[in-house]
Amino acid sequence: MEENMKERDHKRLGRELGLFYIDETVGKGLPMWLPKGAALRRVLERFIVDEEVRRGYQHVLTPDIARLELYKKSGHYPHYKKDMYAPVQIEDEEFMLRPMTCPHHFQLYLSRPRSYRELPMRIGELAKLYRFEQSGELMGLQRTRAFCLSDAHIICVSEEQAVEEMGKALDLIEYVNGKLGLAHGAHYSFRLSLGDSGNTEKYHQDDAGWEKAEGLLRELMKARGAPFVEAKNEAAFYGPKIDVQMKNVNGKEDTAFTVQYDLCMPGRFGLTYIGEDNKEHPAFVVHRSSIGSIERTVAFLIEHTGGAFPFWLAPVQVKVLSVGEAFNKYAQSVYEKLVAADIRAERDDSNETLGKKVRNARTEKVPCWIVVGEKEQKEGVVTLEWRSGEEKQILLLGDVVSLLKKRGMIPA
Repeated sequence: MEENMKERDHKRLGRELGLFYIDETVGKGLPMWLPKGAALRRVLERFIVDEEVRRGYQHVLTPDIARLELYKKSGHYPHYKKDMYAPVQIEDEEFMLRPMTCPHHFQLYLSRPRSYRELPMRIGELAKLYRFEQSGELMGLQRTRAFCLSDAHIICVSEEQAVEEMGKALDLIEYVNGKLGLAHGAHYSFRLSLGDSGNTEKYHQDDAGWEKAEGLLRELMKARGAPFVEAKNEAAFYGPKIDVQMKNVNGKEDTAFTVQYDLCMPGRFGLTYIGEDNKEHPAFVVHRSSIGSIERTVAFLIEHTGGAFPFWLAPVQVKVLSVGEAFNKYAQSVYEKLVAADIRAERDDSNETLGKKVRNARTEKVPCWIVVGEKEQKEGVVTLEWRSGEEKQILLLGDVVSLLKKRGMIPA
Protein backbone atom coordinates (compact mmCIF):
# COMPACT_ATOMS: atom_id res chain seq x y z
CA MET A 1 0.00 0.00 0.00
CA GLU A 2 2.83 2.37 0.87
CA GLU A 3 4.53 1.71 -2.47
CA ASN A 4 1.21 2.23 -4.30
CA MET A 5 0.73 5.54 -2.49
CA LYS A 6 4.17 6.72 -3.62
CA GLU A 7 3.55 5.65 -7.21
CA ARG A 8 0.21 7.46 -7.37
CA ASP A 9 1.17 10.61 -5.48
CA HIS A 10 0.09 13.46 -7.76
CA LYS A 11 3.05 15.64 -6.77
CA ARG A 12 5.53 13.04 -8.04
CA LEU A 13 3.50 12.09 -11.12
CA GLY A 14 2.78 15.72 -11.96
CA ARG A 15 6.50 16.35 -12.18
CA GLU A 16 7.37 13.11 -14.01
CA LEU A 17 4.58 13.50 -16.57
CA GLY A 18 5.33 17.18 -17.15
CA LEU A 19 1.93 18.45 -15.97
CA PHE A 20 2.73 21.21 -13.47
CA TYR A 21 5.60 22.86 -11.66
CA ILE A 22 5.86 24.80 -8.40
CA ASP A 23 8.73 27.27 -8.29
CA GLU A 24 9.85 28.66 -4.95
CA THR A 25 10.87 31.90 -6.65
CA VAL A 26 7.31 32.38 -7.92
CA GLY A 27 5.90 31.37 -4.55
CA LYS A 28 4.59 28.48 -2.48
CA GLY A 29 1.15 27.21 -3.36
CA LEU A 30 1.23 28.85 -6.81
CA PRO A 31 1.43 26.02 -9.37
CA MET A 32 2.41 26.75 -12.93
CA TRP A 33 0.95 24.54 -15.64
CA LEU A 34 3.27 23.02 -18.23
CA PRO A 35 1.94 22.40 -21.78
CA LYS A 36 0.61 18.91 -21.02
CA GLY A 37 -1.04 20.05 -17.80
CA ALA A 38 -2.55 23.04 -19.55
CA ALA A 39 -3.97 20.70 -22.22
CA LEU A 40 -5.58 18.54 -19.53
CA ARG A 41 -7.07 21.65 -17.91
CA ARG A 42 -8.53 22.82 -21.22
CA VAL A 43 -10.30 19.50 -21.71
CA LEU A 44 -11.87 19.67 -18.23
CA GLU A 45 -12.80 23.35 -18.57
CA ARG A 46 -14.44 22.91 -21.98
CA PHE A 47 -16.23 19.80 -20.77
CA ILE A 48 -17.80 21.48 -17.75
CA VAL A 49 -18.66 24.79 -19.44
CA ASP A 50 -20.35 23.01 -22.36
CA GLU A 51 -22.30 20.75 -19.99
CA GLU A 52 -23.41 23.66 -17.80
CA VAL A 53 -24.54 25.67 -20.83
CA ARG A 54 -26.61 22.66 -21.92
CA ARG A 55 -28.22 22.72 -18.46
CA GLY A 56 -29.22 26.36 -18.63
CA TYR A 57 -26.24 28.14 -17.04
CA GLN A 58 -25.28 31.60 -18.24
CA HIS A 59 -21.49 31.86 -18.14
CA VAL A 60 -19.92 35.20 -17.29
CA LEU A 61 -16.47 36.67 -16.62
CA THR A 62 -15.77 38.91 -13.63
CA PRO A 63 -12.56 40.59 -12.33
CA ASP A 64 -10.01 38.89 -10.09
CA ILE A 65 -10.01 41.92 -7.76
CA ALA A 66 -12.68 44.17 -6.30
CA ARG A 67 -13.04 47.01 -3.83
CA LEU A 68 -12.85 46.01 -0.20
CA GLU A 69 -16.33 47.50 0.23
CA LEU A 70 -17.78 44.63 -1.82
CA TYR A 71 -16.52 42.02 0.66
CA LYS A 72 -17.71 44.08 3.61
CA LYS A 73 -21.14 44.17 1.96
CA SER A 74 -21.15 40.38 1.45
CA GLY A 75 -19.93 39.62 4.97
CA HIS A 76 -16.82 37.80 3.82
CA TYR A 77 -14.88 40.57 5.50
CA PRO A 78 -14.54 40.05 8.46
CA HIS A 79 -16.10 36.49 8.53
CA TYR A 80 -13.52 35.24 6.01
CA LYS A 81 -10.80 37.80 6.67
CA LYS A 82 -8.13 35.35 7.87
CA ASP A 83 -8.34 33.45 4.56
CA MET A 84 -8.11 36.58 2.39
CA TYR A 85 -5.05 38.46 1.23
CA ALA A 86 -4.38 41.89 2.65
CA PRO A 87 -6.00 44.87 0.91
CA VAL A 88 -4.02 46.73 -1.74
CA GLN A 89 -4.15 50.52 -1.83
CA ILE A 90 -4.92 51.84 -5.33
CA GLU A 91 -5.16 55.63 -5.45
CA ASP A 92 -7.60 56.45 -2.64
CA GLU A 93 -9.36 53.06 -2.49
CA GLU A 94 -8.60 49.59 -1.10
CA PHE A 95 -8.89 46.51 -3.33
CA MET A 96 -8.58 42.79 -2.61
CA LEU A 97 -7.83 39.65 -4.59
CA ARG A 98 -11.09 37.77 -4.56
CA PRO A 99 -11.47 34.55 -2.56
CA MET A 100 -14.88 33.82 -4.14
CA THR A 101 -17.20 35.10 -6.91
CA CYS A 102 -20.59 35.35 -5.21
CA PRO A 103 -20.41 39.13 -4.55
CA HIS A 104 -19.49 39.73 -8.21
CA HIS A 105 -22.36 37.58 -9.45
CA PHE A 106 -24.86 39.28 -7.15
CA GLN A 107 -23.79 42.68 -8.44
CA LEU A 108 -24.30 41.39 -11.99
CA TYR A 109 -27.80 40.28 -11.03
CA LEU A 110 -28.46 43.75 -9.65
CA SER A 111 -27.44 45.44 -12.91
CA ARG A 112 -31.15 45.75 -13.80
CA PRO A 113 -34.56 44.77 -12.38
CA ARG A 114 -35.40 41.06 -12.72
CA SER A 115 -38.68 39.29 -13.40
CA TYR A 116 -39.86 35.97 -11.99
CA ARG A 117 -39.84 34.77 -15.61
CA GLU A 118 -36.01 34.94 -15.59
CA LEU A 119 -35.69 32.69 -12.56
CA PRO A 120 -34.08 30.42 -11.72
CA MET A 121 -31.10 32.32 -13.09
CA ARG A 122 -27.99 30.14 -13.11
CA ILE A 123 -24.88 32.34 -13.24
CA GLY A 124 -21.70 30.32 -13.88
CA GLU A 125 -18.02 31.14 -14.17
CA LEU A 126 -14.64 29.43 -14.30
CA ALA A 127 -13.13 31.86 -11.84
CA LYS A 128 -9.57 32.40 -10.64
CA LEU A 129 -9.65 32.71 -6.84
CA TYR A 130 -7.01 33.54 -4.25
CA ARG A 131 -6.97 32.36 -0.64
CA PHE A 132 -4.29 32.65 1.99
CA GLU A 133 -3.34 29.13 3.08
CA GLN A 134 -0.76 28.55 5.80
CA SER A 135 2.53 27.17 4.46
CA GLY A 136 2.08 23.95 6.40
CA GLU A 137 -1.30 23.34 4.74
CA LEU A 138 -0.08 23.69 1.16
CA MET A 139 0.15 20.43 -0.80
CA GLY A 140 0.72 20.13 -4.54
CA LEU A 141 -2.49 20.87 -6.42
CA GLN A 142 -4.79 19.83 -3.60
CA ARG A 143 -4.29 22.93 -1.49
CA THR A 144 -3.00 26.04 -3.22
CA ARG A 145 -3.07 29.79 -2.85
CA ALA A 146 -4.42 30.42 -6.36
CA PHE A 147 -6.92 28.16 -8.10
CA CYS A 148 -9.71 28.06 -10.66
CA LEU A 149 -13.19 27.14 -9.42
CA SER A 150 -16.19 26.02 -11.46
CA ASP A 151 -18.40 28.38 -9.52
CA ALA A 152 -22.08 29.22 -9.92
CA HIS A 153 -24.87 31.05 -8.12
CA ILE A 154 -28.51 30.25 -8.75
CA ILE A 155 -31.10 32.92 -8.01
CA CYS A 156 -34.53 31.43 -7.23
CA VAL A 157 -38.09 32.64 -6.60
CA SER A 158 -38.73 30.46 -3.53
CA GLU A 159 -37.09 28.14 -1.08
CA GLU A 160 -38.86 25.23 -2.81
CA GLN A 161 -37.25 26.21 -6.11
CA ALA A 162 -33.90 26.60 -4.36
CA VAL A 163 -34.10 23.04 -2.98
CA GLU A 164 -35.07 21.77 -6.43
CA GLU A 165 -32.05 23.54 -7.93
CA MET A 166 -29.81 22.00 -5.27
CA GLY A 167 -31.04 18.59 -6.38
CA LYS A 168 -30.24 19.46 -10.01
CA ALA A 169 -26.78 20.65 -8.96
CA LEU A 170 -26.18 17.29 -7.25
CA ASP A 171 -27.38 15.56 -10.44
CA LEU A 172 -24.76 17.52 -12.38
CA ILE A 173 -22.04 16.64 -9.87
CA GLU A 174 -22.88 12.94 -10.07
CA TYR A 175 -22.92 13.14 -13.89
CA VAL A 176 -19.48 14.78 -13.88
CA ASN A 177 -18.07 12.21 -11.48
CA GLY A 178 -19.40 9.41 -13.65
CA LYS A 179 -17.66 10.81 -16.74
CA LEU A 180 -14.44 11.10 -14.73
CA GLY A 181 -14.69 7.45 -13.69
CA LEU A 182 -15.48 8.20 -10.05
CA ALA A 183 -18.15 6.20 -8.23
CA HIS A 184 -20.09 7.08 -5.07
CA GLY A 185 -18.86 5.04 -2.12
CA ALA A 186 -15.68 3.94 -3.85
CA HIS A 187 -14.25 7.38 -4.63
CA TYR A 188 -16.46 10.01 -3.02
CA SER A 189 -19.07 10.44 -0.29
CA PHE A 190 -21.66 13.02 0.76
CA ARG A 191 -21.51 15.17 3.89
CA LEU A 192 -24.25 17.45 5.19
CA SER A 193 -22.28 20.31 6.73
CA LEU A 194 -24.15 22.07 9.52
CA GLY A 195 -23.63 25.28 11.47
CA ASP A 196 -23.37 25.89 15.21
CA SER A 197 -25.76 28.40 16.76
CA GLY A 198 -23.33 28.92 19.62
CA ASN A 199 -20.55 30.07 17.31
CA THR A 200 -21.61 33.68 16.78
CA GLU A 201 -18.20 34.69 15.46
CA LYS A 202 -18.15 32.19 12.58
CA TYR A 203 -21.80 32.05 11.48
CA HIS A 204 -24.51 34.43 10.34
CA GLN A 205 -27.05 34.68 13.15
CA ASP A 206 -30.52 33.37 12.27
CA ASP A 207 -31.36 30.37 14.46
CA ALA A 208 -34.77 29.74 12.91
CA GLY A 209 -33.38 30.10 9.39
CA TRP A 210 -30.53 27.69 10.09
CA GLU A 211 -32.86 25.10 11.59
CA LYS A 212 -35.22 25.26 8.62
CA ALA A 213 -32.46 25.25 5.98
CA GLU A 214 -30.65 22.32 7.59
CA GLY A 215 -33.93 20.42 7.69
CA LEU A 216 -34.57 21.11 3.99
CA LEU A 217 -31.11 19.84 3.01
CA ARG A 218 -31.48 16.78 5.23
CA GLU A 219 -34.80 15.90 3.58
CA LEU A 220 -33.30 16.45 0.13
CA MET A 221 -30.49 13.99 0.84
CA LYS A 222 -32.88 11.43 2.31
CA ALA A 223 -35.13 11.72 -0.75
CA ARG A 224 -32.14 11.08 -3.03
CA GLY A 225 -31.41 7.85 -1.20
CA ALA A 226 -27.62 8.24 -1.14
CA PRO A 227 -25.87 7.63 2.21
CA PHE A 228 -24.51 10.75 3.87
CA VAL A 229 -22.98 11.85 7.16
CA GLU A 230 -23.65 15.02 9.13
CA ALA A 231 -20.88 17.28 10.40
CA LYS A 232 -21.46 20.13 12.81
CA ASN A 233 -19.50 23.38 12.45
CA GLU A 234 -18.51 22.67 8.80
CA ALA A 235 -21.07 24.94 7.10
CA ALA A 236 -20.31 28.13 5.19
CA PHE A 237 -20.75 31.24 7.33
CA TYR A 238 -23.94 32.09 5.39
CA GLY A 239 -25.67 28.70 5.44
CA PRO A 240 -25.55 24.87 5.48
CA LYS A 241 -24.17 22.89 2.58
CA ILE A 242 -23.86 19.48 0.99
CA ASP A 243 -20.22 18.60 0.43
CA VAL A 244 -18.79 15.92 -1.84
CA GLN A 245 -15.78 14.50 -0.03
CA MET A 246 -12.82 12.70 -1.60
CA LYS A 247 -9.64 11.19 -0.14
CA ASN A 248 -6.16 11.48 -1.60
CA VAL A 249 -3.65 8.60 -1.67
CA ASN A 250 -2.51 9.53 1.83
CA GLY A 251 -6.04 9.10 3.17
CA LYS A 252 -6.60 12.83 3.82
CA GLU A 253 -10.16 13.90 3.09
CA ASP A 254 -10.97 17.14 1.29
CA THR A 255 -14.12 18.74 -0.08
CA ALA A 256 -14.10 18.35 -3.87
CA PHE A 257 -17.50 19.79 -4.86
CA THR A 258 -20.16 21.60 -2.84
CA VAL A 259 -23.77 22.81 -2.96
CA GLN A 260 -24.74 25.53 -0.47
CA TYR A 261 -27.92 27.22 0.75
CA ASP A 262 -27.58 30.94 1.47
CA LEU A 263 -29.42 32.44 4.45
CA CYS A 264 -27.53 35.70 4.49
CA MET A 265 -26.49 37.35 1.25
CA PRO A 266 -29.84 37.78 -0.52
CA GLY A 267 -30.73 40.19 2.29
CA ARG A 268 -27.32 41.85 2.40
CA PHE A 269 -27.41 42.54 -1.35
CA GLY A 270 -31.13 43.24 -1.59
CA LEU A 271 -31.67 40.49 -4.19
CA THR A 272 -35.27 40.71 -5.34
CA TYR A 273 -37.45 40.04 -8.37
CA ILE A 274 -40.78 41.30 -9.68
CA GLY A 275 -43.41 38.60 -9.22
CA GLU A 276 -46.58 37.76 -11.15
CA ASP A 277 -48.40 40.26 -8.92
CA ASN A 278 -46.08 43.00 -10.22
CA LYS A 279 -44.67 43.44 -6.71
CA GLU A 280 -41.11 43.07 -5.44
CA HIS A 281 -40.24 39.78 -3.68
CA PRO A 282 -37.05 38.55 -1.97
CA ALA A 283 -34.96 36.07 -3.96
CA PHE A 284 -33.37 32.86 -2.69
CA VAL A 285 -29.80 31.80 -3.51
CA VAL A 286 -27.90 28.55 -4.04
CA HIS A 287 -24.09 28.43 -4.36
CA ARG A 288 -22.56 25.41 -6.10
CA SER A 289 -19.41 24.05 -7.69
CA SER A 290 -19.85 21.34 -10.31
CA ILE A 291 -16.30 20.13 -10.89
CA GLY A 292 -14.75 21.90 -7.92
CA SER A 293 -11.34 23.48 -8.09
CA ILE A 294 -9.69 22.46 -11.37
CA GLU A 295 -6.42 22.07 -9.45
CA ARG A 296 -7.85 19.78 -6.79
CA THR A 297 -9.84 17.75 -9.32
CA VAL A 298 -6.72 17.20 -11.44
CA ALA A 299 -4.87 16.05 -8.31
CA PHE A 300 -7.61 13.47 -7.60
CA LEU A 301 -7.63 12.32 -11.23
CA ILE A 302 -3.84 11.88 -11.33
CA GLU A 303 -3.99 9.74 -8.21
CA HIS A 304 -7.10 7.84 -9.28
CA THR A 305 -5.66 6.91 -12.69
CA GLY A 306 -2.00 6.77 -11.71
CA GLY A 307 -1.47 9.32 -14.49
CA ALA A 308 -2.82 6.90 -17.12
CA PHE A 309 -5.74 9.09 -18.18
CA PRO A 310 -8.53 7.75 -20.39
CA PHE A 311 -8.17 8.70 -24.05
CA TRP A 312 -10.65 11.60 -23.96
CA LEU A 313 -8.78 13.25 -21.06
CA ALA A 314 -5.18 12.43 -21.94
CA PRO A 315 -2.99 15.54 -22.50
CA VAL A 316 -1.26 13.70 -25.34
CA GLN A 317 -3.61 11.21 -26.97
CA VAL A 318 -1.25 9.72 -29.53
CA LYS A 319 2.46 9.79 -30.37
CA VAL A 320 3.75 9.36 -33.90
CA LEU A 321 6.92 7.23 -33.90
CA SER A 322 9.20 7.24 -36.89
CA VAL A 323 11.21 4.04 -37.41
CA GLY A 324 14.08 6.00 -38.90
CA GLU A 325 15.21 9.29 -40.40
CA ALA A 326 14.08 8.24 -43.87
CA PHE A 327 10.47 8.23 -42.69
CA ASN A 328 10.46 11.47 -40.69
CA LYS A 329 8.78 13.42 -43.48
CA TYR A 330 5.92 10.91 -43.66
CA ALA A 331 5.68 10.93 -39.85
CA GLN A 332 5.43 14.73 -39.93
CA SER A 333 2.55 14.60 -42.43
CA VAL A 334 0.73 12.05 -40.25
CA TYR A 335 1.25 14.27 -37.18
CA GLU A 336 -0.06 17.35 -39.01
CA LYS A 337 -3.23 15.55 -40.11
CA LEU A 338 -3.90 14.40 -36.54
CA VAL A 339 -3.45 17.92 -35.15
CA ALA A 340 -5.66 19.36 -37.89
CA ALA A 341 -8.36 16.92 -36.75
CA ASP A 342 -8.08 18.27 -33.14
CA ILE A 343 -6.38 15.13 -31.88
CA ARG A 344 -3.75 15.93 -29.26
CA ALA A 345 -0.61 14.46 -30.78
CA GLU A 346 3.17 14.52 -30.44
CA ARG A 347 5.84 13.05 -32.70
CA ASP A 348 9.10 11.34 -31.88
CA ASP A 349 11.57 11.54 -34.76
CA SER A 350 14.64 11.20 -32.54
CA ASN A 351 17.54 8.87 -33.31
CA GLU A 352 16.43 6.38 -30.64
CA THR A 353 15.45 2.84 -31.57
CA LEU A 354 11.78 2.07 -32.10
CA GLY A 355 11.81 -0.06 -28.96
CA LYS A 356 13.08 2.87 -26.89
CA LYS A 357 10.48 5.19 -28.42
CA VAL A 358 7.70 2.76 -27.51
CA ARG A 359 9.04 2.43 -23.96
CA ASN A 360 9.13 6.21 -23.65
CA ALA A 361 5.50 6.45 -24.83
CA ARG A 362 4.51 3.86 -22.21
CA THR A 363 6.45 5.69 -19.48
CA GLU A 364 4.69 8.91 -20.45
CA LYS A 365 1.39 6.97 -20.21
CA VAL A 366 0.28 7.97 -23.72
CA PRO A 367 -2.87 5.96 -24.58
CA CYS A 368 -1.67 4.95 -28.06
CA TRP A 369 1.05 5.45 -30.62
CA ILE A 370 1.36 5.29 -34.40
CA VAL A 371 4.38 3.62 -35.99
CA VAL A 372 5.51 4.68 -39.47
CA GLY A 373 8.26 2.92 -41.39
CA GLU A 374 9.02 1.65 -44.86
CA LYS A 375 5.88 -0.51 -45.22
CA GLU A 376 3.58 2.23 -43.90
CA GLN A 377 5.12 4.92 -46.09
CA LYS A 378 4.99 2.74 -49.21
CA GLU A 379 1.36 1.71 -48.70
CA GLY A 380 0.11 5.04 -47.30
CA VAL A 381 -1.01 3.44 -44.01
CA VAL A 382 -0.04 3.58 -40.33
CA THR A 383 0.30 0.98 -37.57
CA LEU A 384 -1.73 1.82 -34.47
CA GLU A 385 -0.80 0.31 -31.09
CA TRP A 386 -2.48 0.78 -27.69
CA ARG A 387 -1.11 1.10 -24.16
CA SER A 388 -3.93 -1.18 -23.01
CA GLY A 389 -2.62 -4.05 -25.11
CA GLU A 390 -5.37 -4.07 -27.73
CA GLU A 391 -4.49 -5.81 -30.96
CA LYS A 392 -2.40 -3.57 -33.22
CA GLN A 393 -4.10 -2.32 -36.38
CA ILE A 394 -2.78 -1.33 -39.80
CA LEU A 395 -5.11 1.34 -41.13
CA LEU A 396 -5.41 4.11 -43.67
CA LEU A 397 -4.68 7.45 -42.02
CA GLY A 398 -8.23 8.71 -42.62
CA ASP A 399 -9.62 5.66 -40.82
CA VAL A 400 -7.24 6.22 -37.90
CA VAL A 401 -8.36 9.84 -37.61
CA SER A 402 -12.03 8.78 -37.56
CA LEU A 403 -11.31 6.06 -34.97
CA LEU A 404 -9.38 8.38 -32.66
CA LYS A 405 -11.90 11.20 -32.94
CA LYS A 406 -14.62 8.75 -31.88
CA ARG A 407 -12.49 7.54 -28.97
CA GLY A 408 -11.86 11.15 -27.98
CA MET A 409 -15.53 11.89 -27.40
CA ILE A 410 -16.79 12.21 -23.82
CA PRO A 411 -17.83 8.67 -22.81
CA ALA A 412 -21.57 7.96 -22.95
